[in-house]
Amino acid sequence: MKSVCLVGVSHVVQSILPLPKMSSQNHCHYDKQMGFFYNISNQKSETWEFGHLIALRVVGCIFCLFILVANVMVITAVITNNRFHYPFYYLVANLAASDFLAGIAYVYLMFNTGSVSHTLTLQQYFLRQGLLDTSLSASLANLLVIALERYISVMNWKVHSNLTKRRVTLLIALVWGISVFMGAVPNLGWNCICSIEQCSMLAPIFSRSYLIFWSVFNLVVFLIMVAIYIRIYAYVRKKTTLLNSHATGSLKRKKTPIKLIKTVMTVLGVFVICWTPGLVVLLLDGLKCERCNLLTFKHWFLLLAILNSVLNPIIYSYKDEEMWATIKNLLRCVCTGTRRQRSSKANKRSDTTLSTEMNTSLRDNEQLKPNQTL
Repeated sequence: MKSVCLVGVSHVVQSILPLPKMSSQNHCHYDKQMGFFYNISNQKSETWEFGHLIALRVVGCIFCLFILVANVMVITAVITNNRFHYPFYYLVANLAASDFLAGIAYVYLMFNTGSVSHTLTLQQYFLRQGLLDTSLSASLANLLVIALERYISVMNWKVHSNLTKRRVTLLIALVWGISVFMGAVPNLGWNCICSIEQCSMLAPIFSRSYLIFWSVFNLVVFLIMVAIYIRIYAYVRKKTTLLNSHATGSLKRKKTPIKLIKTVMTVLGVFVICWTPGLVVLLLDGLKCERCNLLTFKHWFLLLAILNSVLNPIIYSYKDEEMWATIKNLLRCVCTGTRRQRSSKANKRSDTTLSTEMNTSLRDNEQLKPNQTL
């Protein structure tokens, strides 16, 4: 009797409140490999891979090797040179760390693409895409934090902000926490494994709604950072013009804020140029643009993204003479095996130069008005 009553109650509940989750789980495909999802998205094994995949891997591995080595050199330069022990350079080192992660992600991608993609398990694919998404999120978050740090320092007309090491450490931890979370979002449930009709084409187990959110969010952050740097650059140009008309101090000292800002603006510009096309393609895929022929551009935009991580350490070295001198010194240390002696000499020279510039700055500040000091 009780069982009959329970069955009757369950029928009434289902008629009033249908349970879509229970029915949708019957159509989940957690036991499938990626080939199942690629076939649904009409992505077949590429025929060009047998002739070109080896060349693609060789070129990609060369780029990735440069990315790994160059960014390790940038991080080591920041650690070993006392003149880089400021919030701005700590954040630059963290940006280099995100590029280092991107190099690892690209290496993993190179050997898990083409026909191999169809044999991947769901977790292997989530790992492949998660590494890329985490490195992109880390780069984007780092650039945003650097933009805010530059804004604070420039608006106070200082070369470096007053952020303590503890606050910088917390910012870096926050950047990586957010980045790891953003890279893990699809694996946490925002996917189409249980709703095949919502699957995207470029990322077959990512839902189109996620691609729309991901691309729009990143593009909006791009616009915010560009607006910040336009505001900073306009303010610096105006302030520098006023200082030039009222003081005759050290020209190098007065150009330092502009040089730092130009370096970061160049990095930001390259980042936007290299990543915007790929984000636009993901947005079109999320909007289900069937006439856009998106698969044709997928590999080219991936190489463009790799190029961004290649160019960043080159920009640091080209735009910052002190950074390039430190990196050359480190390379000589590796070759000669006298790293400690050369590092101590470099730090002594750096301390002497820094004290000289500080004395020059103090003499110049006496000639400036209180509200025009650097």
